[in-house]
Amino acid sequence: MFKKITVVGAGHVGATQALRLAEMQVAKEVVLVDILEGIPQGKALDMFESGPVMGFDTRVVGANGYDEARGSELVVLTAGVPRKPGMSRDDLLATNAGIVRDVSKELKKACPKAIIIVVSNPLDVMSYVTKETTGFPASRVFGMAGVLDTARYRTFIAERVGVSVEDIQALVLGGHGDTMVPLVSYTTISGIPLTQFLSMDEIDGLIERTRKGGAEIVGYLKEGSAYYAPSAAVAQMVEAIALDKKRILPCAAWMEGQYGVSDTYLGVPCKLGVGGVEEIIEVELTDEERAALEQSANHVKGTIAKLKELL
Repeated sequence: MFKKITVVGAGHVGATQALRLAEMQVAKEVVLVDILEGIPQGKALDMFESGPVMGFDTRVVGANGYDEARGSELVVLTAGVPRKPGMSRDDLLATNAGIVRDVSKELKKACPKAIIIVVSNPLDVMSYVTKETTGFPASRVFGMAGVLDTARYRTFIAERVGVSVEDIQALVLGGHGDTMVPLVSYTTISGIPLTQFLSMDEIDGLIERTRKGGAEIVGYLKEGSAYYAPSAAVAQMVEAIALDKKRILPCAAWMEGQYGVSDTYLGVPCKLGVGGVEEIIEVELTDEERAALEQSANHVKGTIAKLKELL
């Protein structure tokens, strides 16, 4: 258990995240930070007052600055503007890069030893901005993406086949966007290959829906984007780190030659423990999967290059 976890951004994603972490009791204190006066304080107090009913003793605190975040061992960065219908994650590039850069400067001063999980979009590029601004080791700066994308993939498979989500094993790699790579070769239902349940045309349809999963929700909401599933994904990652569980989960990690990719963030299987990303796991890929992963990495690299031109 950590002494303190900070969540930056008190919007739907951040507030839901703070509540999940408080209820999980993975830290003695959860700090919710936002620039809007009164919003994080009010939401934090409301969460704190639910403790006697839900049975948690986690202290929840709201703040407009970073003094309360000082000394946090882990930070979840959700700050930024959400997508609107018709927007891609990349459309948020310049605006959110400025926000994330400013937040990262504050985090570097307030909690220089923290692990940072980035949720802000475009996620892979915002992870890069955070790492470059803080100067933290790559093992302590990574993004939530693969757990969420895999959860969506598993949900759609379970719905289509008519089985429990608990029996579906799957892995989604690559960038958090339209180039993500669900690995069919590693998708099973209780160890039975998915291809024994569905045709490739049916599987391709589920893959496409997975890639558009976030946009599908944005289309319904009109204002804002998903927050229940993203916060659940981060909660699983935080639990693995706080309890040093050494879980292997897909995360947006800094690549240094793994899978033949370098100098970019990319969704790959990672061993998560108290040290953050303690190891990147390389799995065997089909030629088609490897080509798709390379294409995804190139897209992220291109977006990072685009950001450098804008700054």
